[in-house]
Amino acid sequence: MAIIKTHTPETADGEVKEILDTVQGMMNTIPGPMELASASPWMIKNVWGSVQYFSQHPNLGFGLLSAIRYLVARETDFAFCTGFNKNFLQLQGMTEEDIEKMAADPLKAPLDDKDRALLVFVAKAIKDQSAVTQEDMDQLHDLGWADRDILEAMAHGANMIASGILMKTFKMDVAF
Repeated sequence: MAIIKTHTPETADGEVKEILDTVQGMMNTIPGPMELASASPWMIKNVWGSVQYFSQHPNLGFGLLSAIRYLVARETDFAFCTGFNKNFLQLQGMTEEDIEKMAADPLKAPLDDKDRALLVFVAKAIKDQSAVTQEDMDQLHDLGWADRDILEAMAHGANMIASGILMKTFKMDVAF
């Protein structure tokens, strides 16, 4: 049980209730980070805004974003999001074997070359920010990635770390 008061669609009101009702209608569940954010109208609006933005991103597709979230969740031992995003990857057609190969080596991710390169970049930066070089950026640019896309993919991964810290801090024990 969380050590912070969160809301469900039944206990929330106003904008928080509207967002939770929408999420539950779309997913039949309220993901843990969204539930945690329900404690603050400002937080839930930001989390929901991010979900909406990335769900319609013109260049960062659902498979790539799910792979980023999965690898970051594994790297940071964020079990709920590991399972949640593994499910998304399987819905995208990845097998258990594909997912394990990708986890062991992001270069083996069953994505196209362009997406795989960005996934590898984010995974590298999450592990060691000082390891990122201009050559990494040049390679991504050569594949057609714009700085905006690179920054937003990295922010998407970094936000997983923030969510994990918040979930662990407030004892959001969410089973998948």
